[in-house]
Amino acid sequence: MMKYNDSGSVMKKTVWILSLFLLLSGCALKESAPMTEYTLWATPIQAVSSSRYRSKTLKVSYPQSLKENLSRDIHYSYSLTNRGVYQNSEWSNNLGQLLQGTIIEALDQSRIFKGILSYDSRAYEDYRLESTVYDFSHHVRGESSYAVVSIQFTLIDTNTGKLVKTRKFSYKEPTKTVDARGYVAAVNTAMSRLVRDLRGWLR
Repeated sequence: MMKYNDSGSVMKKTVWILSLFLLLSGCALKESAPMTEYTLWATPIQAVSSSRYRSKTLKVSYPQSLKENLSRDIHYSYSLTNRGVYQNSEWSNNLGQLLQGTIIEALDQSRIFKGILSYDSRAYEDYRLESTVYDFSHHVRGESSYAVVSIQFTLIDTNTGKLVKTRKFSYKEPTKTVDARGYVAAVNTAMSRLVRDLRGWLR
């Protein structure tokens, strides 16, 4: 009888421990942070009154990157070699797609060209705008936190194949908070500056 009682006690204790483990596991799953998606947005720009390219078409090529792949990952760095990606935050689409869409929308608003075409369009274009991303990430350096945007644009005459002009646009916007949300708000400010400057450069 004593042996039977001890076995029952051990069984109850085992069931209690297992129940507690399952309860804690369930709480951990419920408390895990959900994935948050962000997108690029630039302040709408005004159309130019005149342009030498008003009768021409422009195709915006898909952006290329010198370093990280243009994916949905949101990158940050603490130094030139210490880099990472946010685990619970990501872009709403591939970053290359978001960049291209933002640029096409802004140039369409500018009315510099007769028409703006995406890279997969089969329509004929007079000019092609290529872009190379040097940096598009969140920089945290000690007490400082910045959204860094550095993109080089190249305008090419497709009739001659010659380079018309090229320029690198670089911006460093401080973030209000040191997280993905603060970074995206600052990077959208930088993108608003970029599309305004791009309009002025192209016209």
